[in-house]
Parts: sequence; C-alpha cells; structure tokens
Amino acid sequence: MAKTVLVTGFEPFAGASLNPAELVVRELSQQEFTDLELVTAVLPVQFELATKQLLALIDSHNPDVVLSLGQAEGRSSISIERIAINLADARIADNGGNQLVNQEIQSGGQPGCFSTLPVIELVELLKDAGISVSQSLSAGSFVCNYIFYQMQSHLHNSKTQSGFIHLPLVPEQQEEFPNQPTMPLFEMVTGIKLIVEHLAKTT
Repeated sequence: MAKTVLVTGFEPFAGASLNPAELVVRELSQQEFTDLELVTAVLPVQFELATKQLLALIDSHNPDVVLSLGQAEGRSSISIERIAINLADARIADNGGNQLVNQEIQSGGQPGCFSTLPVIELVELLKDAGISVSQSLSAGSFVCNYIFYQMQSHLHNSKTQSGFIHLPLVPEQQEEFPNQPTMPLFEMVTGIKLIVEHLAKTT
C-alpha cells in the first residue's frame, strides 16, 4: 500500500518577500512520485494557528511521514533537526502580531522532543547525492521550533515518523539578506524529494 507523506512549509515572515520552505513545498507538489501519496501545505507563521493547522492535517491524513520545513537565514546547508525544545522565546512577533518571550510551549511538558526521523541516515543520503547537508541540534525558539515540539508531542508513541528540516535562503533573497549564504531552489527540492522517497520506502 502506498505510503502517505505530509510536507509542510511556511509563508514569508518579518517583511520578507519569499520563504524557501514555501517555494520547496510548491515545487514538490508539482513533482511526480511513485508508490506514495504526497500531501503538501503552507502554514502561517503564527504560533497557535500553524500548530492548529498542522495537527489537523496530521489527524485528517494519518500520514506515515511528516516533514515540516522552515527558513533558517545564516545556514548554508539543508539542516535536519534532531530536537525541539519546550521554549518559545521570539525576538520578533509572528505574522499575527504575537510575540512569545521566555515561555514554555507546553506547561510542564518534556524539556525536549526528539525527531523520529533517521537523521544521520538522511544526512548520509544527501551527502552521497552531493547535496550540502548537516544535522542540527537547534531548531531555534520561534514558530519553527514551536510547531516541531507540538508535532513531536502529538505523535508521541505513534508509528508516524516526523521531524523538522531547516532550509537556507534562496539566491533571490540576497538583496533582502545581504552577506548571507544561499542555496539554489533546485538543490533544495532535489534533496527534500530524495528524503521523501527514501522515507516512503523505508518507513
């Protein structure tokens, strides 16, 4: 039976015109896949609304794999996150004007929730394909980490593999983010597609 893979990205935020996570998700939705059903969505950069939409998608589609993608300016490679922390500490407000500072995501919740993706295996997969990739131990403390923590908590003890991947800026963002590293969109799409296909075969 074909596996179901849910991939989400985010809309632009903090006044930016683009978000590579949205661009990758939209490109993936146009790709052809064999023996898997791909579900894609672009989430709002809002703490609670993004969480509500993501968990509703999970409950509706009951996916075998969930990959959430986000932008990480300053990073030069695809970063596969290992852990979400129970902390919302935003230096800016989300797109709904809400700024959470030094707050637990879940009161009394676990300090951290690990990805259930085979992170090291996926890093090696992309390295073998010549794609710049790394593992990361910090998903930040903004909306990306927030939904990552909520997702991992929601899927605790389930069979669904889930995790978060941060993406570099695309070259088209250089003017808005001077002196920051970028990666071509094609390379990101290729890498995430490889991950999707690999997980659909091995999950």
